[in-house]
Amino acid sequence: MTHRLAVLVAAPAHSTIRGPLSYRSEFPLTPGTLVRVPLGQREVLGLVWDDATEEAPQRPISDDRPIAGVLEGIAPLPSNWRQLVTFSANYYQRSAGEVAMAALPPQLRGLTTQQLARRLKRKTPTGAAARPVIETGCIAPSAEQAAALAAIEAGPGPFLLFGATGSGKTEVYLRAVQAMLAREAHAQALVMVPEINLTPQLEARFTERFGAAAVVSLHSGMTPPQRLKSWLAAHTGAARIVLGTRMAVFASLPALRLIVVDEEHDPSYKQQEGARYSARDLAVYRGKLEQARVLLGSATPSLETWQACEKGRYQRLVMARRIGQDGAGGAGRFPAVRLVDMNLQPRKTVFSPALLDAIGQRVARGEQSLVFLNRRGYAPVLACSACDWKSECPHCSAYRVFHKLDRTLRCHHCGFTERVPRACPACGNQDITPLGRGTEQLEEQLAALLQGQINAQGRPVRVARMDADSTRLKGALASRLAEVHAGEVDVLVGTQMITKGHDFRRITLVAALNPDTALFSSDFRSPERLFALLMQAAGRAGRDAAQASASEMWVQTWHPAHPLFAALRRHDYPGFAAQQLVEREQAGMPPFSFQALVRADGRSQEAAQAFLNAASAAATQVPAFEHVTLYPAVPMSVQRVANVERAQMLVESASRTALQHFLAHWHAVLHATREKGLIRWAVDVDPQAV
Repeated sequence: MTHRLAVLVAAPAHSTIRGPLSYRSEFPLTPGTLVRVPLGQREVLGLVWDDATEEAPQRPISDDRPIAGVLEGIAPLPSNWRQLVTFSANYYQRSAGEVAMAALPPQLRGLTTQQLARRLKRKTPTGAAARPVIETGCIAPSAEQAAALAAIEAGPGPFLLFGATGSGKTEVYLRAVQAMLAREAHAQALVMVPEINLTPQLEARFTERFGAAAVVSLHSGMTPPQRLKSWLAAHTGAARIVLGTRMAVFASLPALRLIVVDEEHDPSYKQQEGARYSARDLAVYRGKLEQARVLLGSATPSLETWQACEKGRYQRLVMARRIGQDGAGGAGRFPAVRLVDMNLQPRKTVFSPALLDAIGQRVARGEQSLVFLNRRGYAPVLACSACDWKSECPHCSAYRVFHKLDRTLRCHHCGFTERVPRACPACGNQDITPLGRGTEQLEEQLAALLQGQINAQGRPVRVARMDADSTRLKGALASRLAEVHAGEVDVLVGTQMITKGHDFRRITLVAALNPDTALFSSDFRSPERLFALLMQAAGRAGRDAAQASASEMWVQTWHPAHPLFAALRRHDYPGFAAQQLVEREQAGMPPFSFQALVRADGRSQEAAQAFLNAASAAATQVPAFEHVTLYPAVPMSVQRVANVERAQMLVESASRTALQHFLAHWHAVLHATREKGLIRWAVDVDPQAV
């Protein structure tokens, strides 16, 4: 008997194919089975979605193309995983095939059945799932940690672990996983972090506690063979704990019982290409789907999560004190926040004398300091003093950044790089100078200012830098972190990557330079992100209880009277969140409304905007149009990247359901509205940058 199968495939971008395609098979296949199928002139990976034999109206099965083969040795993907894919595709306005195939390891997508069979023979774990070796000699939990763990055991969640930096959130994650494994022999846990550079230290903590055989990682920094091996370990149940970045939310875990999302507020959980999903939001949905507990952790939760707690949808668990501190003195146990009014400093001051003196005192005492500026490179612009030439990128509406170390001008949008010219390309003037500063220049200037000082070990002061440029080579990040932890670095300079999640025990001073640009950004989320960044940065100081009373957070600002800094000085996230939510509600902004962006890339700005405006004009006949607002098309903030012009249109509604209903029906209109010169378009639901 010949069977008809509905099979998901990753169709070409913006294809009209949204759902499964029909293929025939000589034998029935279980939904979730991985197969190879013909698509056009290619053979691609497919996923059996269901048995389509009973679908009506019927056409002859002989009209369907046959499947090319079954990927033997891999158990079918479970129904809950397929439901997660379906929900993600519908909510984020993508095809189910695209989401499903993107969630699978890239090496799996490219292998033939024969190649896979050879790899499975070498890589597939055998026997029962690895039994964790649990370290029993564990830092007993604090009273706040114990209360949080008891609440997690007692209730269904989702939970927000609102824990101050240094309060021991990671230990709560470890013990929650430990309790889950003790309850159920074959249970699995998913623990997510926002960035790749945080996975090694977390993996070390979990491996120490549970043993290497029970823990695997999943993130984009792994090689394809590594990702395939980890995915197979999770899918077979051999891995009990999966640690990963946002992509790990789609890991196949047949016995998932606990999901942890660390630093849940971080915008890195939002995918910015392809299916633009929020891994944090999908984690909450997946928890309901799998009946797994979901634990979101942050010292500065997103306003969406905070409001969900206020409304009673999430349960808030508070850990307000740092480990090893009895709370005496209240917020004074956290770093004292000192504001430097740059209006009172001499012109072109980079480090105020008071801040420089404070750093020098730390050096003399054998303590470490951290200085961060969220701009890498030596200077954001190279300019001619005789004419109007600046180091603009010829392919983007942005400047190329001057990198002094390798004497290059580099565009951080398209990657176009050239050697620094010996003279101005426009007028020949040899006096071309950097404008502004980045972390590379800060490192150089601070080293010069501290030159001649001797640290507590009797050696010259060492200033080091940690950003995307200094850590791009393999092993560079781990090496730099090891130097900081070993006390070989006196002052660490870097971008925001040094402010998140790191447990630097010797740092007692953190300084933020020039954070003011976010105060007056056109993006309504900028104050929320700045406050979170500064609070996270402050949390790197004074993590050793013996030094906590002397720890400080310095902020050099031109606007010291801004309310954001008043809340920062009090370490008052609840007060800041309450004020921000009032402003958001008055302005009708998320989380009190729901948004989507339609972004268009064209050969000209006119073509991109013409497509959006035409789609907007045609939307009047779309169901639920009366419940949404479509704003005019505008250029994106960086409107040209790699010679492609970019525009966007905001769609907003007071109802999530109405917005989803409108977008689902508007999709066909967008497909049909193709303007000359349009390259591509995409819908971004719940955008994180407007």
